[in-house]
Amino acid sequence: MASIFGHGLVAYTTAKLVDSKSSKILLILAISSAVLPDLDVLAFKFGIDYLHPLGHRGFTHSILFAFVWSVLLSLLFGKARKLLFAIVIFLSTVSHGILDAMTTGGEGVGFFIPFDNSRYFFSLRPIKVSPIGINEFFSEWGINVLLSELKYIGIPCFVILTVLFYIRKSNG
Repeated sequence: MASIFGHGLVAYTTAKLVDSKSSKILLILAISSAVLPDLDVLAFKFGIDYLHPLGHRGFTHSILFAFVWSVLLSLLFGKARKLLFAIVIFLSTVSHGILDAMTTGGEGVGFFIPFDNSRYFFSLRPIKVSPIGINEFFSEWGINVLLSELKYIGIPCFVILTVLFYIRKSNG
């Protein structure tokens, strides 16, 4: 998996890209939704196998989960802008699986669970996989993950946000 920082940054950038007037609640929910799929690591505590549909990188990383989650949050919090809200939450949530499919480790991502239990990676996998667990994260491995994410997530997000800033500033 990518780290919580990489997932959060992509969600923040997505919210700003899709909705220039992103409210604080939308930003918080987008970032939280981008991190949420990794709650499935709790499956290990319950003896659920990694490759089980409810295992790590399973259903909570699927497109269906992102869709259902985004509809639910948009109905609860979207107010007058439900569709835009749902789009931001969907893209933020689905971005989690996309980033994970670009990492160097794991067993792939179950994008199509529950319809197809296959796991997928992308051909391009430049992001170093983040360790599961806080202790392992604060190690040389964790530093290498952050450097990888800076290169492949942080810099592109910074460029996008900077360009957006200047475009919106020039348009008044």
